[in-house]
Amino acid sequence: MCGIAGIVDLRGRRDIDGAVLAAMNQIQFHRGPDEGGTFIESGVGLAHRRLSIIDLSSGQQPLFNEDHSVVVVFNGEIYNFPELTEELLALGHEFRTRCDTEVIVHAWEAWGEDCVKRFRGMFAFALWDRNRDTLFLGRDHLGKKPLHYALLPSGELIFGSELKILLQHPGFVRDLDPRAVEDYFAYGYIPDPRTIFKGALKLPPAHTLCVRRGDPLPPPRAYWDVAFKAHAPMSEDEAGHELIERLREATRIRLVSEVPLGAFLSGGVDSSAVVAMMAGLSSSPVKTCSIAFDDPRFNEAQFAQEVAEKFHTDHRVETVDPDDFGLLDKLAWLYDEPYADSSALPTYRVCELARRKVTVALSGDGGDENLAGYRRYKWHSYEEKLRAKLPLGLRRSVFGFLGRVYPKADWAPRVFRAKTTFEAMARDTVEGYFHGVSVMSDRVRAPLYSAAFRRELQGYHALEVMRDHASRAPTDDPLSLIQYIDIKTYLPGDILTKVDRASMAHSLEVRAPLLDHPLVDWISGLPPHFKLRGGEGKYIFKKALEPILPHDILYRPKMGFAVPLVAWFRGPLRERLREAVLGPVMEQSGVFDMAYLRTLVDQHQSGQRDHSAALWSLLMFESFLRTLADAPALVRGEAA
Repeated sequence: MCGIAGIVDLRGRRDIDGAVLAAMNQIQFHRGPDEGGTFIESGVGLAHRRLSIIDLSSGQQPLFNEDHSVVVVFNGEIYNFPELTEELLALGHEFRTRCDTEVIVHAWEAWGEDCVKRFRGMFAFALWDRNRDTLFLGRDHLGKKPLHYALLPSGELIFGSELKILLQHPGFVRDLDPRAVEDYFAYGYIPDPRTIFKGALKLPPAHTLCVRRGDPLPPPRAYWDVAFKAHAPMSEDEAGHELIERLREATRIRLVSEVPLGAFLSGGVDSSAVVAMMAGLSSSPVKTCSIAFDDPRFNEAQFAQEVAEKFHTDHRVETVDPDDFGLLDKLAWLYDEPYADSSALPTYRVCELARRKVTVALSGDGGDENLAGYRRYKWHSYEEKLRAKLPLGLRRSVFGFLGRVYPKADWAPRVFRAKTTFEAMARDTVEGYFHGVSVMSDRVRAPLYSAAFRRELQGYHALEVMRDHASRAPTDDPLSLIQYIDIKTYLPGDILTKVDRASMAHSLEVRAPLLDHPLVDWISGLPPHFKLRGGEGKYIFKKALEPILPHDILYRPKMGFAVPLVAWFRGPLRERLREAVLGPVMEQSGVFDMAYLRTLVDQHQSGQRDHSAALWSLLMFESFLRTLADAPALVRGEAA
């Protein structure tokens, strides 16, 4: 696991500023503390930080082909590199190392842009081909590894594993993108391909960017998509058996490592299943770790311990302070742009714990998106059944009216909190799902912005992100559609971003067998009722795991990482929240209606409303703005 950075002059062969390239590489030292390397020739500069995992003695980067005409910097792991190496050797290519990185340069020579279709793993890389005068960027199928890029007014293309790398270049302009701000306050993260800055983009998952010097920058090109293509009919037993076998194989290929390897173990279905697969494949005890909370509402330690004892793992658990809010400003530096998933705090801590024992950890990420494990899928399916009973036009008029006039009643018993349901019923499928997952609903978000900022938005609405993905979805089944949307938005934008930044902050590599792209594609072809049945998510997965995992692990209520935001903002963070959200940084940004922000804070702290999710997103936005403002001149895009 590593970090990459680079500068390529697309207009000519002007000298690359070695000091700037070095600064870009140094700012990501945490991603690869073992070694660093650079390559500079006329108009091209590539840089790399290395966390050594495979071929410790000879896997240094940048790495070249035989005649040094092709060079690559690479972040990730290609698990099928032994098979690809054999195939490429048969084609006449010569290898100097035993590492997966070298496969990339020879695969490019053999198969060109289609080489990424042959890779199985997680990756983000930049390849320069001197003979073709071509830069080729690639990102893995599901977006496990990040890649940001920007075309500067000078004609230089800069790129890097983290956004902070781009900010080290003095030519980068840090103007905020109003649409990204709207996306953030709707989703709690900024979905690909946008970043918080107008001038920078994320390369989307399963996309490449190939540009020849002298040509205009083309749009990224998709090379893969989740198919949601139905399989031939099979029984539940057949599907469950094949699912377990495919997971076992996806786990097996992720056990290759020359450094200590273990697993996260939360006690949930997905991480427990991965640990079970590892235990069956390993001759020595699996190293597992988990975190515990004093608050029983959030504590899963007893379930993790039960799984650890069943599979005789070398287990480590550490209790996290429930008031662990000392990381707030550190998160802003780690994520480089506003990010409002509060589970980033415990995720950071569990990565910190894991790194004390291992350099590589397997996780259960991906099971909820693949197998419909989120509770919101159940509620969305329920709402869809109700929507299907009435035409959209009638629902918009009747339920739209009820949603507007019915009072917001957070304090009332759930049966009387009908406003949200009315609002959802007035929407179509995509609108309804957007409404359900938004950090701030349209009703809360609409008054958030100042009049001047609303003019900058020019009518843009964050729903357009989901609409765009839905328009390209290969399925119209209501459940499969929202799974597809989540795989395109929430998975890479929130879940995988959280894990990448938290793990790499501790120089820890995380591998996710449930996000093996052939496995994801196969699961997508299972009937929707195999995934969600009778309100039970992951139905077929749990049935298949019944002989392997205890019943209370499989069928207990889902908990997940959570932090007590409601109590924090009325207690220990009360004053900090007021000072931040209502302070000069937010006011001077010009984004907000400050009177409305005061209303949100007052309503929450008085107990009148629960605005904890909205206030957390505002707090993290303020922390981002302050971190950016406090950065040195070079980071601000000013002349050094």
